[in-house]
Amino acid sequence: MSPGTGYPRPVAAPTPAPHPALTALTPLLGVWRGKGHGEYPTIDPFDYLEEVEFGHLGRPFLTYRQRTRAADDGRPLHAETGYLRCPAPDRVELILAHPTGITEIYESTLDIADGAIRLELQTTGVGLSSTAKRVTAMGRSFTIRDDTLGYTVRMAAVGEPLTHHLAATLHRTDQ
Repeated sequence: MSPGTGYPRPVAAPTPAPHPALTALTPLLGVWRGKGHGEYPTIDPFDYLEEVEFGHLGRPFLTYRQRTRAADDGRPLHAETGYLRCPAPDRVELILAHPTGITEIYESTLDIADGAIRLELQTTGVGLSSTAKRVTAMGRSFTIRDDTLGYTVRMAAVGEPLTHHLAATLHRTDQ
C-alpha cells in the first residue's frame, strides 16, 4: 500500500523495446547536453546551455523534450516538447509544441551515410495562438554522429525572411 492512501503501490511497467520502425533513429535515444549560440535581426545575440532528451514508449515515434537556459546566469530561456515520427523507412516528421503558443510540423527524408544521421527539416505547418509571436516558417538541420548532435535552426518571424537563428553542439550524457 502507498503510505496514507489505502491504495496499492503502482507497479513499474517494464521498459518496452524500441519499435522496429525506429531502428535508424535509436542512436538518438538518451540525454544530450551542450552549448549553443542564438541571433536574429530583431534581438541581441546570446549564448545558451541546452538539454535535449529523446525517449520512446515502444511505439513508432520518439518522444522529445528540450530546455535551454542562459549561459551567463542560468535563467530559463526556452522549452519545447514533441515527437519524432518515422512513418516510412526513409521519412521523418517532427511535431513540436512551445509554451509560447507556437506549434511546428516538419517533414524530411532520413539520410544515413558515413556513420551519420542527417535530417534537413522544413515546416509544412506552423500553428499560432492569438497571442503568439508571428512565425511563418521554420527550418532545422540535425547531424548525429557517434555521441555528438549538432543542429541549426532557421526562422521566418515578425516580418523577417527565413534567417539563421540558432546553432548548438550537444553531447550524449549518462544523465
